Amino acid sequence: MQIYIFRHGIAETARPGQDDASRRLTPEGKEKLRRILEAARGAGVRPDVILSSHLKRAVETAALAQEILKIATSIMKTESLLPAESPEKVWEEIRQHREAKQVLLAGHEPQFSSLVSYLMGAPNARVEMKKGAMARVDIDSLGPRPAGVLVWLLTAKLAGA
Repeated sequence: MQIYIFRHGIAETARPGQDDASRRLTPEGKEKLRRILEAARGAGVRPDVILSSHLKRAVETAALAQEILKIATSIMKTESLLPAESPEKVWEEIRQHREAKQVLLAGHEPQFSSLVSYLMGAPNARVEMKKGAMARVDIDSLGPRPAGVLVWLLTAKLAGA
Protein backbone atom coordinates (compact mmCIF):
# COMPACT_ATOMS: atom_id res chain seq x y z
CA MET A 1 0.00 0.00 0.00
CA GLN A 2 1.17 3.51 -0.80
CA ILE A 3 0.24 6.03 1.87
CA TYR A 4 0.34 9.74 1.03
CA ILE A 5 0.54 12.03 4.03
CA PHE A 6 -0.55 15.50 2.85
CA ARG A 7 -0.38 18.42 5.26
CA HIS A 8 -2.89 21.20 4.66
CA GLY A 9 -1.72 24.39 2.97
CA ILE A 10 -1.36 27.91 4.34
CA ALA A 11 -4.50 28.82 6.28
CA GLU A 12 -5.92 32.15 7.35
CA THR A 13 -4.88 33.53 10.72
CA ALA A 14 -7.52 32.98 13.37
CA ARG A 15 -9.59 36.07 14.08
CA PRO A 16 -10.64 36.89 17.65
CA GLY A 17 -13.48 34.57 18.58
CA GLN A 18 -13.06 32.39 15.48
CA ASP A 19 -13.14 28.65 16.00
CA ASP A 20 -9.84 27.05 14.87
CA ALA A 21 -11.76 24.34 13.01
CA SER A 22 -13.31 26.94 10.68
CA ARG A 23 -10.04 28.45 9.42
CA ARG A 24 -9.85 28.21 5.63
CA LEU A 25 -6.98 27.99 3.17
CA THR A 26 -5.68 31.31 1.84
CA PRO A 27 -5.49 31.96 -1.93
CA GLU A 28 -1.69 31.59 -1.65
CA GLY A 29 -2.15 28.32 0.22
CA LYS A 30 -4.46 26.98 -2.49
CA GLU A 31 -2.04 27.97 -5.26
CA LYS A 32 0.90 26.25 -3.57
CA LEU A 33 -1.21 23.13 -3.05
CA ARG A 34 -2.14 23.13 -6.74
CA ARG A 35 1.53 23.06 -7.73
CA ILE A 36 2.32 20.29 -5.28
CA LEU A 37 -0.66 18.27 -6.51
CA GLU A 38 0.33 18.74 -10.16
CA ALA A 39 3.77 17.33 -9.31
CA ALA A 40 2.13 14.49 -7.36
CA ARG A 41 -0.15 13.70 -10.30
CA GLY A 42 2.96 13.46 -12.49
CA ALA A 43 4.44 11.02 -9.97
CA GLY A 44 1.42 8.71 -10.30
CA VAL A 45 -0.53 9.66 -7.19
CA ARG A 46 -4.07 8.28 -7.71
CA PRO A 47 -5.55 7.41 -4.30
CA ASP A 48 -8.36 4.89 -3.97
CA VAL A 49 -9.19 6.35 -0.56
CA ILE A 50 -9.03 9.95 0.70
CA LEU A 51 -9.24 10.50 4.46
CA SER A 52 -9.36 13.97 6.02
CA SER A 53 -9.66 15.56 9.41
CA HIS A 54 -12.89 17.49 10.01
CA LEU A 55 -11.10 20.86 10.15
CA LYS A 56 -12.03 23.13 7.23
CA ARG A 57 -8.47 23.67 5.95
CA ALA A 58 -7.83 19.91 5.77
CA VAL A 59 -11.15 19.25 4.02
CA GLU A 60 -10.32 21.99 1.49
CA THR A 61 -6.89 20.39 0.97
CA ALA A 62 -8.49 16.99 0.38
CA ALA A 63 -11.01 18.53 -2.05
CA LEU A 64 -8.19 20.12 -4.07
CA ALA A 65 -6.46 16.73 -4.19
CA GLN A 66 -9.69 15.13 -5.38
CA GLU A 67 -10.05 17.77 -8.12
CA ILE A 68 -6.46 17.96 -9.38
CA LEU A 69 -5.73 14.24 -9.15
CA LYS A 70 -9.08 13.60 -10.86
CA ILE A 71 -10.30 11.17 -8.20
CA ALA A 72 -13.94 10.08 -8.20
CA THR A 73 -13.91 8.65 -4.67
CA SER A 74 -15.53 10.70 -1.93
CA ILE A 75 -13.63 12.27 0.95
CA MET A 76 -14.07 10.43 4.25
CA LYS A 77 -13.76 12.65 7.32
CA THR A 78 -12.26 10.97 10.36
CA GLU A 79 -11.53 11.96 13.94
CA SER A 80 -8.27 9.97 13.77
CA LEU A 81 -6.72 12.79 11.70
CA LEU A 82 -7.38 15.56 14.22
CA PRO A 83 -4.07 17.22 15.23
CA ALA A 84 -3.85 15.74 18.74
CA GLU A 85 -4.62 12.12 17.78
CA SER A 86 -1.96 9.43 17.97
CA PRO A 87 -0.19 7.82 15.00
CA GLU A 88 -1.47 4.47 16.30
CA LYS A 89 -5.07 5.63 15.87
CA VAL A 90 -4.33 6.71 12.29
CA TRP A 91 -2.70 3.33 11.57
CA GLU A 92 -5.85 1.56 12.78
CA GLU A 93 -7.89 3.74 10.42
CA ILE A 94 -5.57 2.95 7.48
CA ARG A 95 -5.79 -0.79 8.22
CA GLN A 96 -9.57 -0.62 7.70
CA HIS A 97 -8.88 0.09 4.00
CA ARG A 98 -6.91 -3.09 3.22
CA GLU A 99 -8.25 -3.26 -0.33
CA ALA A 100 -6.80 0.14 -1.27
CA LYS A 101 -3.55 0.42 -3.22
CA GLN A 102 -3.16 4.13 -2.45
CA VAL A 103 -4.50 6.07 0.55
CA LEU A 104 -4.22 9.86 0.87
CA LEU A 105 -4.45 11.48 4.30
CA ALA A 106 -5.15 15.23 4.61
CA GLY A 107 -4.37 16.69 8.01
CA HIS A 108 -2.11 18.58 10.35
CA GLU A 109 1.00 19.04 12.40
CA PRO A 110 2.24 18.00 14.86
CA GLN A 111 0.55 14.71 14.03
CA PHE A 112 1.91 14.23 10.51
CA SER A 113 5.64 14.43 11.32
CA SER A 114 5.11 11.81 14.02
CA LEU A 115 2.93 9.76 11.70
CA VAL A 116 5.57 9.53 8.95
CA SER A 117 8.15 8.35 11.49
CA TYR A 118 5.68 5.87 12.99
CA LEU A 119 4.74 4.43 9.59
CA MET A 120 8.44 3.85 8.88
CA GLY A 121 8.71 1.86 12.10
CA ALA A 122 11.11 4.51 13.40
CA PRO A 123 9.10 6.58 15.90
CA ASN A 124 12.22 8.48 17.03
CA ALA A 125 13.13 9.60 13.50
CA ARG A 126 12.65 13.30 12.85
CA VAL A 127 10.65 14.27 9.79
CA GLU A 128 9.60 17.83 9.00
CA MET A 129 6.21 18.23 7.30
CA LYS A 130 5.92 21.86 6.22
CA LYS A 131 2.59 23.32 5.14
CA GLY A 132 1.50 21.68 1.91
CA ALA A 133 4.16 18.94 2.08
CA MET A 134 3.30 15.46 0.86
CA ALA A 135 5.16 12.31 1.88
CA ARG A 136 4.85 8.86 0.36
CA VAL A 137 5.39 5.87 2.64
CA ASP A 138 5.09 2.36 1.19
CA ILE A 139 3.87 -0.44 3.46
CA ASP A 140 4.14 -4.14 2.55
CA SER A 141 2.17 -5.52 5.49
CA LEU A 142 -0.85 -4.21 7.36
CA GLY A 143 0.06 -5.95 10.61
CA PRO A 144 -0.31 -4.43 14.06
CA ARG A 145 2.86 -2.29 13.73
CA PRO A 146 3.95 -0.68 10.45
CA ALA A 147 7.46 -0.92 9.01
CA GLY A 148 7.25 1.19 5.88
CA VAL A 149 9.73 2.91 3.61
CA LEU A 150 9.77 6.68 3.05
CA VAL A 151 9.86 6.81 -0.76
CA TRP A 152 9.73 10.59 -1.13
CA LEU A 153 8.87 13.87 0.57
CA LEU A 154 7.64 16.70 -1.66
CA THR A 155 7.64 20.26 -0.34
CA ALA A 156 6.15 23.38 -1.89
CA LYS A 157 9.67 24.64 -2.61
CA LEU A 158 10.60 21.46 -4.51
CA ALA A 159 7.34 21.70 -6.48
CA GLY A 160 8.24 25.24 -7.54
CA ALA A 161 5.52 26.82 -5.41
